[in-house]
Amino acid sequence: MKKIIVLIVLLVSVADYGLAAPVHLQPRRLESLKIAYITRELSLTPEESQKFWPVYNGYVAELRKTRLEKKEDVLEQEESTLAVRKKYREEFRKILTTDQRANRALTAERDFNNMIRKELQKRIEMRKGNS
Repeated sequence: MKKIIVLIVLLVSVADYGLAAPVHLQPRRLESLKIAYITRELSLTPEESQKFWPVYNGYVAELRKTRLEKKEDVLEQEESTLAVRKKYREEFRKILTTDQRANRALTAERDFNNMIRKELQKRIEMRKGNS
């Protein structure tokens, strides 16, 4: 966990000073950090990773599609999102073998995003304090 936070801090620090790679590369870096985070959180073996990531990528794509298609009706969007999450929980359970790990697969990305938000907020507050 500390290694990931250090990588995030470095990424944000470099980006703050304009030394980062072109903007189109930054999402790739974040995606790599997310993959490392989720892999560690789920304690994926190499065999599980090989099966898990294609299913997970399908899950993310289906969620994104659902959210875009149902953005006009909040309740429909939430119902569709729940249906996708239930469907993929079963798929994750087949790969990860326990309900606990399958449920963790559904919450790990949210936890990662929250960690990123907190770190960015902390950096913004530090920058304001130094101004």
